[in-house]
Amino acid sequence: MFRAISALVVSVGLFAALAWAESRSWTDSTGQFNIEAEFQEYSGGSVTLLKADGETVTVPMTKLSRTDQTWVRARLREMRSNKNRPTRGNMKSDDRESGQRDARPATNRGAPGDWLQWRGPDSNNIAPGPAAPTQWNDTQNVKWKVEVPGRGHSSPIIVGDYVILTSADENRQTTGVFAYDKMTGKPVWKTPITQGGFQGELHAKNTHATSTVASNGKQLFVVFIQNQTVQLVALDIQGKLQWQVNAGPYVPQQYKFGYGPSPMLYDDMVIVASEFEKGWLAAFSQSNGQSRWKQPRSGISFSSPVVAKIGGKDQMLISGLKAVSSYDPKTGEPLWAVPGTTNATCGTMVWEGDTVFASGGFPDPQTIAVKAGGSGQVLWTNNEKCYEQSMLAHDGYLYAFNDGGIFFCWDGQTGEEKWKTRLGGPVSASPLLSGENIFVANEKGNVWVIKANPQSYDLVAENRLGDEVFATPIVSQGRLYARYADSSQGRRQEYLICLEQQ
Repeated sequence: MFRAISALVVSVGLFAALAWAESRSWTDSTGQFNIEAEFQEYSGGSVTLLKADGETVTVPMTKLSRTDQTWVRARLREMRSNKNRPTRGNMKSDDRESGQRDARPATNRGAPGDWLQWRGPDSNNIAPGPAAPTQWNDTQNVKWKVEVPGRGHSSPIIVGDYVILTSADENRQTTGVFAYDKMTGKPVWKTPITQGGFQGELHAKNTHATSTVASNGKQLFVVFIQNQTVQLVALDIQGKLQWQVNAGPYVPQQYKFGYGPSPMLYDDMVIVASEFEKGWLAAFSQSNGQSRWKQPRSGISFSSPVVAKIGGKDQMLISGLKAVSSYDPKTGEPLWAVPGTTNATCGTMVWEGDTVFASGGFPDPQTIAVKAGGSGQVLWTNNEKCYEQSMLAHDGYLYAFNDGGIFFCWDGQTGEEKWKTRLGGPVSASPLLSGENIFVANEKGNVWVIKANPQSYDLVAENRLGDEVFATPIVSQGRLYARYADSSQGRRQEYLICLEQQ
């Protein structure tokens, strides 16, 4: 195996010594080949090894023996828990938390502990830093819990000392942004945004506050629908309105299910999606809301765009409209597209290395893997569907909690099913990785904690959050923050909870 990848061997100068560097014997999955080398890095599903003669060898993680894979995962856990990290070149310590190097797009990750937008610091729903607690009940590991007014499916974000989310009062037809102290749960401020002009028709599983807030650390950006237009609003961190613009229409005719995409930030822009019969993608200045570019996207879909650095190039990825598509986030110009995911998707695309993954949709189910770059190349597809929820790519494998409540692990490059287990659906929230554990929730409030183990299904714990979970939880500095609802007292009430190991 190591001879077969000789094309990937590159002669380089020795890197600076790793704090925990050690030379060890590495074996491929067949046990036929063996080399002595030091571990250098994990990136894009592959492991880079440094030989004594200064050459590096890059090996797909899945081609290593199980013993070697376990060893690498242990090293990555050390890196993510801020202990014994390597010191190499001019890499900053927080740039090493995911075990990757120079693989992030030009987005703002914020200060340590920040979770500034939908899907977190690296837009992949992988939490850096200490792992979240795996077990809780009404009192165990509950740091605080606070009532949230109204109804919404937006996830919380964390900016500095604040946890921030949106909500809507359906009876009064009002929307707003709410901030809480992240250590105590005490309400800090609330800012009304729109009044009246709600969408006349809405899917039973959607809300008028489904889009997650995005922040650059100094400003907050939110979107709401009012009078069939996308209202894009910027606030400062204290909740004061800075500007508000009509980003464009949202007037679906065939499927009036409501709006769902979250805004995303790139460079000094905020990017917004509005997909219907005459839909669009558009970018606006963060400083004043001025239009930067606009691209037509005609067809009913509900996914949020995401920017990934693939092949050294920033690419904006979005699924739906019968295609997996890539755009230049600087200009909005199309880069490539391949057929896939039928008409509508809601989940955000995920990626690892130069492979991107998408799932949907309506009317037909499909999960698809595409080799990005050039015109795109379909690697594999299957008939599983993650419609509202996003998937999770980690260590060369793709994890997915499908609409029927079956949790899958697939090989990211081949699509080979490693295992699956029925947990129970329906499902709207997306899988979240913290430490080596994956947190998954269904709409009924059941939360499972599962080891990120491609070899077998390994249940760590099973918990509950009320009786309704639609919003995806987040993790910051070992604390899990989740939005959920409970109707056990005869009326539906939403809560924001903070869980911490105690």
